[in-house]
Amino acid sequence: MAQPQVKALIFDTFGTLVDYRTTIIREGAAWNQKKGWTVDWAKFADEWRGQYRPNMDKVMRGELPWMNIDQLHRMALEELLPKYGINDLSEAEKTELNTIWHRLLPWGDTVMGLTYLGMRYTIAPLSNGNVALLSNMAKHARLPWDLILSAELAKAYKPDPRVYQTAVNLLGLQPEQVMMVAAHQEDLLGAQKVGLKTAFILRPLEFGWSAIPDLTPDPSFDVVANDIVDLARQLDCC
Repeated sequence: MAQPQVKALIFDTFGTLVDYRTTIIREGAAWNQKKGWTVDWAKFADEWRGQYRPNMDKVMRGELPWMNIDQLHRMALEELLPKYGINDLSEAEKTELNTIWHRLLPWGDTVMGLTYLGMRYTIAPLSNGNVALLSNMAKHARLPWDLILSAELAKAYKPDPRVYQTAVNLLGLQPEQVMMVAAHQEDLLGAQKVGLKTAFILRPLEFGWSAIPDLTPDPSFDVVANDIVDLARQLDCC
């Protein structure tokens, strides 16, 4: 299923390439041990992630000034800490906890799949995460990017068309030469509106075993893959 016109693949990151929920639970368990807390980090992770979209929407509606994802994560964290009875963190410790999003663990197929794809295509993230976050994540998770693209560069958040168009422009390509890869159908439908090709990645465990989403793909997607290695196989990269 080669896509000869496609020159570059751009990727959603949170949930598509990295397992944020498991990472937060693991690091949270270390905080519990260190501090003597009994925080339910699975619930904490779900609530923290749950504020992601609503807060971005507030920025896009002008209810908040432009804030990058690090700032939005920190704003949500400040609301969650007292709710979970966490009142003994220093400023440095809050910063360390907030930057957990820079240290997310990749899904088991991610690095191998990206390595295969990078042999044939230009590959880059196109995440709502800010550039610093994505750069640190790449170092930590060993994601083999050719460059870092971010919604921050467009001062907007996906699925705003300006994000996808900015990526296309920076790559020096036409929309049909770029494929958006994501585990979230809203992201892919937004990319389609700008003329990008689309690949849907199935991530049934993004939200844990108790909240498996409907994975029925929109029939308009160009590729549907079980994971990133499967995507590489379908695009004749391995």
